[in-house]
Amino acid sequence: MTKAELVALVATQAGTTNADAERVLDGFRDVIQAKVKNGEDVAYPGLGKFSRAARKARIGRNPQTGAEIKVKASKAPKFSAAAGLKAIVNGLAPAPKLAKAK
Repeated sequence: MTKAELVALVATQAGTTNADAERVLDGFRDVIQAKVKNGEDVAYPGLGKFSRAARKARIGRNPQTGAEIKVKASKAPKFSAAAGLKAIVNGLAPAPKLAKAK
């Protein structure tokens, strides 16, 4: 699904314009990015939790030569799906009914 398709579907589902839906989705993305960058967790009930994971420095291997290389410590975004989302994906709960996008 492309961003344009997502925006159109959310707009239809919410009964609003594509421009309004895109502003809300962009705002949601911006809040998630800013808060996770600062090390805060952001939870959205029924969807999941966005957080930041710390990765320690380690020794890796170049797959072509087998030579050891140093991998620096880093931070990575992490998403943990909520129980409700897992149940829907596994067919244990019904998915929400969606309106047809225009």
